[in-house]
Amino acid sequence: MKKANKSRKAVTTASVSMLSAMLLLSACGGGGGGAASEAQSPDGKVSLNFITQSSPLAPADPNEKLIYKRLEEKTNVHINWKNYTSDVFAEKRNLAVASGDLPDAIFDAGYGDYDLLKLAKDGAIIPLEDLIEQYMPNLQKVLEEAPEYKSMITAPDGHIYSFPWIEELGSGKQRIQAVDNLPWINVEWLNKLGLKMPTTTEELKEVLIAFKTQDPNGNGKADEIPLSFINKPGGEDLTFLFAAFGLGENWDHTVVTDEGKVVFTAADEGYKEAVKYIHELVQEGLVDVEAYQQDWNTYLAKGKDNKYGMYFTWDKANITGMNDAYDVLPPVAGPSGEVNVTRTNGIGLDRGRMVITSSNKNLESTAKWVDQLYDPLQSVQNNWGTYGDETQQNIFEFDEAKGMLKHLPLEGAAPVELRQKTSIAGPLAILDSYYDKYTTKPEDAAWRMELLDKVMVPHMKAENVYPSVFFSIDELDRLSTIETDLFAYVLRMRTEWYQNGKIDQEWDAYLKELDRLGLQEWLQIKQAGYDRNTK
Repeated sequence: MKKANKSRKAVTTASVSMLSAMLLLSACGGGGGGAASEAQSPDGKVSLNFITQSSPLAPADPNEKLIYKRLEEKTNVHINWKNYTSDVFAEKRNLAVASGDLPDAIFDAGYGDYDLLKLAKDGAIIPLEDLIEQYMPNLQKVLEEAPEYKSMITAPDGHIYSFPWIEELGSGKQRIQAVDNLPWINVEWLNKLGLKMPTTTEELKEVLIAFKTQDPNGNGKADEIPLSFINKPGGEDLTFLFAAFGLGENWDHTVVTDEGKVVFTAADEGYKEAVKYIHELVQEGLVDVEAYQQDWNTYLAKGKDNKYGMYFTWDKANITGMNDAYDVLPPVAGPSGEVNVTRTNGIGLDRGRMVITSSNKNLESTAKWVDQLYDPLQSVQNNWGTYGDETQQNIFEFDEAKGMLKHLPLEGAAPVELRQKTSIAGPLAILDSYYDKYTTKPEDAAWRMELLDKVMVPHMKAENVYPSVFFSIDELDRLSTIETDLFAYVLRMRTEWYQNGKIDQEWDAYLKELDRLGLQEWLQIKQAGYDRNTK
């Protein structure tokens, strides 16, 4: 689900095949080959140099996290971290690679598929399948239990170049990622004004008008924001509403029909009608004037001040708190009377979560250290946080008798913020089979899944989603090149139409421009990838 950067400088002359041969020679050396070459510090620990990223809420030195302290004790491996906050990490990571001053590994790497294949082609990162086979029983067990992930992390050339993040929470229409940008409506304002939950797009407009004109917060000021969002693809966009007008919209502008045809959502007639509806809301003064520029922090601040009549996000707890002031808006019927919920493309998989570079001289120790991250109990902590930390609130308590981590009540804490302080977010695997065996479900996840199942799943019409296709580097190069201009144009025109209207007059010229920017080639590549993946 991450977009690929389009270019990367070559950083080493070693070929991928040569690196593979080096791994093979190391493995054939038996007890002496790999282990003897590994540098150890005076205290007997192997020392590795990693680059990573973390939230500003987390310690600047990752080794202060209890998870890493326990890992070092368990593995006898010490990590020297270069840690950057997430807002500057990609730039720092890219500079390190471009300079040729490579760390041993890049952790929580944030690489897209194009990045991985380009770095592999340049020889900056190494294939991992031999290391997995020789030194990584925990990861092997995951791939045996869920073999579909092995095909998903294997590049078209047959190599595995990165360690994945895998999180299963439900499957199919019931998976927790099936809807991203949920709409949350202020039910306190509904009740105060004597309004019912809207069931159609027209009723929703009337409710938002009431929020604007009838002073639902009771302070005598017209300071309510009827509708807010962040105008870019993601969990805070308002495109959930587009499904009322047809196929709906997705973060990658892609849906798949029940016949298996890949459709570019932003060229669909239903998309045009949805944009016209949003323009009507803008004309009525119902849309946050900051929606087109605001960032997460601005969005969050207004949410905490309870200024919103309706807004969009993954979980209301992160914006307005886990209270009864806001509830999810059930999908509303559009002009045709149809009710639809568009399924989000993507699953709980990030292919590019960690890579090992060609500078690494401690491959065995690195692989064994990474493999500990795939131990079920360890993966659970990597993802959510840990237990027994006496310095701050804990996510878990550990039931020694059952060998199980049990989620503690959040006690009003925002789940994202609490996890960012203690989790490590790197390679991990949490399969559905782990719940009630190694861990309980997080209370916010269990609540969200129940909500989706009750409110959203019955209205999900599409039987297909676009899968996690691993395209070739040539395909990715074309997709990335096309998307750079195509997606920017779509967002620019959508924003103009929201504000100024004129979509009917400009639609035909818009469709011609989409084709000029490469839409038909994009569709051919995406369709071919879908067909390969679903054979």
